[in-house]
Amino acid sequence: MSGAAGACAMSAGGVARRPALVIVGAGPRGTGILERIAANAPELLGGSPLDIHLVDPYPPGGGRVWRRDQSPLLWMNSQAQDVTMFTDETVEMTGPVLPGPTLHEWAGRGGRDFAGRREQSGYLRWVYEKAVAALPPGAVVHHHRRRALRVTGAPDTRQEVWLEGARTPLAADLVVLAQGHLDAEPDASEAALAAYAASNGLVYLPPDFTADSDLSQLAPGEPVLVRGFGLAFVDLMALLTEGRGGRYEGERYLPSGKEPVLYVGSRRGVPYHSKIGYDWTGERPPLPRYLGATEVDELLARPDGIDFRRDVWPLIDKELGFAHYHRLFTAHPDRTRVSWTDFDEKYAACAPGSPELDALVTSAVPDPADRLDLAALDRPLAGVRHTSDGALQEALRAHIAADLARRHDPEHSPDLAVFLGLLSVYGQLTRLGDTGTWWHGFFSLLASGPPGPRLRQLLALSRAGVVRFLGADVHVSAEAGVFRAHSPTLPGQVTEARALVEARLPQPTLARTRDPLLRALHAEGAAATETGLLAVDPADGRVLDRAGVAHPRRFALGPHTNARGAGAFTRPRTNSPTFRQNDATARAVLDVLGAAR
Repeated sequence: MSGAAGACAMSAGGVARRPALVIVGAGPRGTGILERIAANAPELLGGSPLDIHLVDPYPPGGGRVWRRDQSPLLWMNSQAQDVTMFTDETVEMTGPVLPGPTLHEWAGRGGRDFAGRREQSGYLRWVYEKAVAALPPGAVVHHHRRRALRVTGAPDTRQEVWLEGARTPLAADLVVLAQGHLDAEPDASEAALAAYAASNGLVYLPPDFTADSDLSQLAPGEPVLVRGFGLAFVDLMALLTEGRGGRYEGERYLPSGKEPVLYVGSRRGVPYHSKIGYDWTGERPPLPRYLGATEVDELLARPDGIDFRRDVWPLIDKELGFAHYHRLFTAHPDRTRVSWTDFDEKYAACAPGSPELDALVTSAVPDPADRLDLAALDRPLAGVRHTSDGALQEALRAHIAADLARRHDPEHSPDLAVFLGLLSVYGQLTRLGDTGTWWHGFFSLLASGPPGPRLRQLLALSRAGVVRFLGADVHVSAEAGVFRAHSPTLPGQVTEARALVEARLPQPTLARTRDPLLRALHAEGAAATETGLLAVDPADGRVLDRAGVAHPRRFALGPHTNARGAGAFTRPRTNSPTFRQNDATARAVLDVLGAAR
């Protein structure tokens, strides 16, 4: 922090006042915006004074999700070399590139290591302190360890940000909302399950951040139904096993006797795919090819709007297929029948999902295991039926083991090319706004799965009987004083338990968020998308009203908006959409503040 310098604006009473910016949310997204303000301030603000108020009850840098105060058993699901908060020359932005270390460089550890969240918290705190130190001499940062309750003020006046427990509001020329992931009120189904649990002496844990859930309610040895097989489940698994004194010896899990028995199922019935365990070599696919800026411009220009499945998904399908086959033909030509040039020309002429495309791939790629089947990847248990619980357990263990082997074998490097294709697609889709929940789930399935060691632990827990698989399309009911789960993967099998855990994050909708500021904003006219996200201008994050008019003094970025990026931090050298958004918003903020000097 540094002292004031330069001229200040005058208040109505003739008293000099300093320009002020309020950032609600001091976690990694708020920290990223602060870093970009520091990077762009010398050009756009000079040495003019500025008060920056960070509002968050949790420590700056990590915020709530990445705070240091959580179990050391909780890991990141990204390798340390794939985590950065700093821009590089691949980022398409107006502001200056200010490179910095990745997590593994900062921590002095192996690039392929999966760091704990406590270590990531330290990295984020360091980035925050570095950003504060880089601000110009006239800027001062103030951290308010309170919740923001409301923003008031007309579009042509200063804004007032009301804080919990404070008698007077913070006055701000501009406000940036970067709250990150949010708590939510239960939907109708969740509320009914909670009410049933309360009246029948059962345990029901709704969608939540696993680190914040009260897991002490889950008794040792008792069956627990778990609905959700993503990263929230992985955290739950760690806290209820090693967190209760169990340990691993090689491929065996030795229970402590304090673990419950976890019966896990989900829509897909399988965990997310393992993180890939090898590096890229050779030529990269030239992306984007079928879903780039031109195609997005054409989609945005459609007068009647777009439908994701009809208009966008075919382009994604074609793009991911191109990435996959480019790698297969250039790196593994012995597994193809024609030249890449010939295949590429014919592939370009085929419509996604068409019989012609199927025929081309079948004739050119002899082994079905080398062909990209996105539908099978999305729903691997579709139509699968087992006749016994034992057969289901063995089949799911075989599925997980096969995934681990494939994702660590460079002979299957087209999988890594598809991952690069997913990153490219995600960077383009940010311009389209709200693309619905299915796409984000599919992206996470393929690109944001758990570390390989976590899946090896899952296999050990399954063999030890601590985790049992339910199958796909799991349906849970509450009747006869218990929770009951069944899946078409094992017809006729019903599993009963007195505890049910929803292992997933709450959905960040304006209608159900527990964030009072966002609920008030929506009630007072801020627009929501079809799926309930806060509508913002994708160009710079300005909040939109229901008439589509951008508020000149309010901005918002993050998973609660239609400008959601793939994450607040990202892989190096991937032209991160998050970094592009942060830079655009920071420059828009500084343009306004600079013009008011």
